[in-house]
Amino acid sequence: MIRIFRTIAGKIAACGFLSCLLTFFCPFPALAQTSPDPNETSLRSFDELFPGLGEDRRKEVFSKDGFIHSLDKNEALELLPSSSSGINIKDALMVKQPAYLAESLLVIPYSGRTLTRLDAYTALGKIRDLKGRLYHSHTRNAEIPLFEDATRIESAKKTNPIPDPQPAKELPSSETVYIRLKDVNFGNTYYRGDVSVSPYGITYNLTNFNNLTYLFFTVMKEEGFTAILYMEPLTEGMLVYSIAGAGASDYIANRINIPSAIEKRLAVFIGWISDGIKHN
Repeated sequence: MIRIFRTIAGKIAACGFLSCLLTFFCPFPALAQTSPDPNETSLRSFDELFPGLGEDRRKEVFSKDGFIHSLDKNEALELLPSSSSGINIKDALMVKQPAYLAESLLVIPYSGRTLTRLDAYTALGKIRDLKGRLYHSHTRNAEIPLFEDATRIESAKKTNPIPDPQPAKELPSSETVYIRLKDVNFGNTYYRGDVSVSPYGITYNLTNFNNLTYLFFTVMKEEGFTAILYMEPLTEGMLVYSIAGAGASDYIANRINIPSAIEKRLAVFIGWISDGIKHN
């Protein structure tokens, strides 16, 4: 009987020693049970999102200012991402049935480090950097500021200015901000910016919540102008893909170059985002 107990005790001791060895040298089962961070995704490439883009157009996209152009009435958009990309800012814009469109595509190369969605989100908070950004006025034949002043405001009803936020430390799932821009042509204009975060990128939907007027004429009604910008870190750099649209009566369209007005404002928004991302 004593011999049996000794045999059992020896086996138990041997098993315990073996278990310790496995725990010390083979920690992999414990690691395998750790769930990955759901916010982290591998970077996609530009060609995955925009396959088949011509070489000349691709060079423009990777240039300093990227590619941007306005479309004539009823002209189809040229820059559409792959249907498998999950990027669909077109439908969010077209639901408003804009008569005039502009589109843009830009990739900002990395310099020193890979940019992140947090860099893009932080850039969106720098509202005051919209002030003084230049555009070329054909009527004045000069470079002039599009927005003479730019500030974040408390809400659609409380338009008192509030400071830009401190650099963000984490991403929200969504956010709405309110902005007042003193437009060189339209005076004080008010915009709502809706931010939404997806696993790969960030979408910024900017629309006016008051009428845009020129002299005594209403050029665009409330929510008549919308610019949607999508930003995603790619293997090659930070993607900035944008579409803007607006509606206007034939009377106004015959007197104001609406496609040019849309393109200029979209270009200013893209330059603002681009500079904000680069200088984070």
